[in-house]
Parts: sequence; C-alpha cells; structure tokens
Amino acid sequence: MREVNRVIKHIKKYWLSYSLGVIILFIVDFAGLYIPQFIGDITDGLETGTFGRAELINGIIKILLIGLVLAVGRFGWRYFIFGSARKIEYDLRNDMFAHLETLSMGYYNKNKTGDLMAHFTNDLNAIRMAAGPAVICTFDAIIMTIMVLCKMVFHVNLELTLLASIPLVFIAVGGVFYGKSIERRFSEKQKAFSDLSDMVQESISGIRVVKAFVQERKEIKAFAKSNKRNKDKNMEVVKLQATIIPLLDVIIGISSLITLLYGGHLVIKGEISLGRFIAFNQYVGMLVWPMLAAGDSITFISQGIASSKRIQKIFVEKPEIFDGKDVLPVENLEGNISFRGLTFSFTEVTSEVLKNVTLDIEKGSTLAILGRTGSGKSTVANLLLRLYNTEPGMISIDGYDINRIPLKTLRENIAYVPQDNFLFSDTIRNNIAFGMEGNDMERVQEAAKAACIHDNIVEFPLQYETLVGERGVTISGGQKQRSSIARALLKDAPILILDDALSAVDTNTEEEILSNIKKDRQGKTTIMIAHRISTVQNADQILVLEDGEMAEYGSHEELMRQGGIYARMYEKQQLEKQLEAV
Repeated sequence: MREVNRVIKHIKKYWLSYSLGVIILFIVDFAGLYIPQFIGDITDGLETGTFGRAELINGIIKILLIGLVLAVGRFGWRYFIFGSARKIEYDLRNDMFAHLETLSMGYYNKNKTGDLMAHFTNDLNAIRMAAGPAVICTFDAIIMTIMVLCKMVFHVNLELTLLASIPLVFIAVGGVFYGKSIERRFSEKQKAFSDLSDMVQESISGIRVVKAFVQERKEIKAFAKSNKRNKDKNMEVVKLQATIIPLLDVIIGISSLITLLYGGHLVIKGEISLGRFIAFNQYVGMLVWPMLAAGDSITFISQGIASSKRIQKIFVEKPEIFDGKDVLPVENLEGNISFRGLTFSFTEVTSEVLKNVTLDIEKGSTLAILGRTGSGKSTVANLLLRLYNTEPGMISIDGYDINRIPLKTLRENIAYVPQDNFLFSDTIRNNIAFGMEGNDMERVQEAAKAACIHDNIVEFPLQYETLVGERGVTISGGQKQRSSIARALLKDAPILILDDALSAVDTNTEEEILSNIKKDRQGKTTIMIAHRISTVQNADQILVLEDGEMAEYGSHEELMRQGGIYARMYEKQQLEKQLEAV
C-alpha cells in the first residue's frame, strides 16, 4: 500500500540510526542475561564456601559494570530508535501538509476540518508508536525471548524450561486474534475522535451564531452525544486491553508456579544447584517484559496499520487542478480576458451555475458583475482563479487558454478579495503583507491608506502589530474587509477581483476606496462583484447575471436606458436610500 511504502521510505532514510539502535538494544538485552547468572554463581559460591571476599567483590563489580552498560545502552537505543520515530512523524506531517496544499477545492468541500486535524494528531502519533516503541517491543518479544530461553536451557535445565514455556504458547496464539480485534476497535476509536474534533471546531468557529440563536443547550447536548460515542469507542479499546493484560499476568503466574514446583523438586533431588534455581526464577521474571511487549507490539503495529489506512485517503487523493503537459511557458499576464460560451456546473448531477456567458474584458478596464444570490457571480471569480476547471477555450487571458497557463503564473497575476475576507491569526501588518515578498512597511501603509484602513489601525494600541483573533474576529466586519482589500492592492497584480468586498463599509468610505482603486490601477484590469449599484455604476462595463445567464450587459447609462433588471435594481436601491435618509 502506498501509505506503508511512504513510511518504509522514511525508515530507509534513517536506516543507520535504526541499525545503531537495534545493535545497542541487542547488546543491552544480551548483557542483561548475565545478571541472574552472576547472582546464581555468587549464591552457589557462598553456599558451598568456595567464594571468599575477593570472589564476592569481583562478582559484585561484574554486576555493577553490567548495570552501567544497561544504563548507557538504554539511553542509546532510546535516542536512536525513538529519535528516528519522531523524525519519521515529523517528515510524514510535512508530507501530509504539503500534499494537502496541492489538493483542489473539491477535496475540502467534501472533507471536514476536524477529521483532517485528527489525521495530523492521533493518526500520526499511532504511526510514530509503530515506528518506535513497536520496534523495541517486537525485538524484545522475539529476540530477548529466544535469548532468555536459550540461557534457561543451557545454563539451567531443558525440562524445566519446556514446562515453564508451555503457558507462553497461549500468548502467541491469542496475540493473533487480539491484533485483529484491536485494529478494528482502534479504527472506530479514531473515527469517533475525528467526529468529536470536527464538532468542537465548528461549534467554536460558529460561537457567535450559537449565542445569537440561544442554542447553547442544544450544542451542549449534541456535544455530550458525540463525546459519549468517543468515550464508548475508547472504552472498547480499553476493555480489550484490560482483559488481555491480566490474562498475560495469569499465564506468566502459571509459568512461575511451574518453575517453583518443578524447579524446587529438581533442587531437592540435587539435579540443579540453588544458585541456578534462583537464576532460573529471575529468567522467568525476565520473560514477563517480552510477553507484555508481545501484546504491546501487536497493539502498536495494529494501531499503526489502522492509522496508515486512514491517512492513505489523503495521500492517494489527486489534485483536480494541476498544470497539464501542454502548459505554456507564460510568466506574465497583461489582463485581457475573454469568455466564450462559458458554461459550468460543479458536478455532473447538479444544474449549470453559468450558461453560455460570452464577453471580452480589455486590459485596463473595469467589469462589474451584478445579480441575485446564486446567480453565479462568485463562480466567475473562482473560475478565473482556476479553483475549478473549465472546458478548453471557454476562458482565455491574453489569448492563452486558461487551462494552459501555469497555475503559479495565473494566480501570481491575480489579486483577489474573497467574500469571507479571511484573516489569519496574526498581526494586521502580516495579514496585509501576506502576498508580498520582502518586508517593506511603507508599501504596507500605502496599501492600507488606499483601502481606508490606515486611520483605524493607528488608533489601535499596537497599531500594525495588533494581533487579530482567529479569522479576524477581534476587529469589525468593515475593518476586516478593508484589510483584505489592502492585502490585494499591495499585490499590485495585473488583474484584481473584488468579490462583494465593500458590502460592510459605508457609502462615503466606499466612494473613497473606489476612487483610490481607480487612481492606483490605471492600465490594469479590475473585476468587481457586488450587490449595490453605487459600487459598480462607474465601471466601464456591467454584466447582470440571471440564473447564470447574461441577462444584460453594457455601461451604466446603456443599462438604464434599457429599463430592465439593472434599471429596476437602481430605482429600488435609490428608494431605499431615500427612506433611510428620512
């Protein structure tokens, strides 16, 4: 599977660190085998009287030296193996984020933010556990078990080892069934966490709406339901683990009981010495960790596989919008735009949003687009930015089919103010300078002045270093709109698209901003999408959309003479303006 291959690719990248870690781990496990042996030798020496003071001190020094090796070695394998696992998690997180940045808008329309956040947290953590602790657990469960059993056979007694090992077979058999069950339950647990994360994210983002409609109690109940499902799925995992781990203790206890009974019998018969019997009991105790590690190994690997399957859904996604093989070596655009029979629908089963739109926008001119909600105005902006694909030949810029213009070139040459006026949780300065290379504060201030936001900014205690909250919630709607306009004006692109960008400002401020835009954008193309006639009446050409079709097209004077939709909108808005003044 591709996501597993991606993990393996990163493991290969850190193969040296992994190799060193495994070698050190082997040395630690191997050295640990000699502590019971040395303790047994000291016991036998003291019992038989063959150990004097010098031999006793020598035995203690050996144990202390091994303890030192274990201490240094355990730091070493943790550094190399756990460190590599952290690096793999880091690389995968970067890969995932970079891949998400390439995906088209359609992907984000279908996938929830909370689910994506769960991939970046829980799922990558599970993969890290599979790439780190699972390596330790698997190694100890296999290699350490073999080494301990060999020591028990060759240093103590074969029959005693076989009898003590019989209960351990049940652990190996049960581990297979446990692994399948834990993988399924863990997948369900991760899905429940994703749903919970998504609900929290949406509720917090929409807290103003929740409070405005007095729906706090409803949201609390919905959260409690989602939280209970998350708890139940976690409890299913915990219950399984809570059942298995005590069973492991029981099995290990049975093995210890066999050791005491039969091993004691062998000591009484004189077939093994007391020291070797003590060493054997310690070896049985040393098998406790490998047996527990076997369960942990199955858990970590199963959870890692489940999480890998989940993030596969991200890595196998392909962007719908990309540069094709026939892309042209275009670096700069001037702003001549042509629509030829532009027809578009978001999916094959939905109705057409735009229908047979044909017009030309000359470089340096201003086109205004009006229409009712849902008439396709914002879709025009999205198609010009190529957030969605159109059929070849429907949109051309400077004579180039938009599908053959490199995406980087296309979007670098278009400045855009979206309807939602998104601001990042950062300073006002950084928000305005978002699309600018360099750190020219003078240019930032000029753009802010052109957008009529500079005076508001300097009134803030920290001025341009003022932090705005998430999505700009700590400033007003009008300030957020004007900050977005300043960001677009600073880009100084050949094409500017304003998508209902002046709806939250008063008419006087609107007139000032439009005047600044007209002055600053001489010779550059501007497309304004609006609902207010006052915003667009000075545009060179005005397009009125009705159900996605070109209902009217012309200058303000021409459309007024037609007495159609535009004229009626103008008269209605003039009447509303007069009523507001009364």
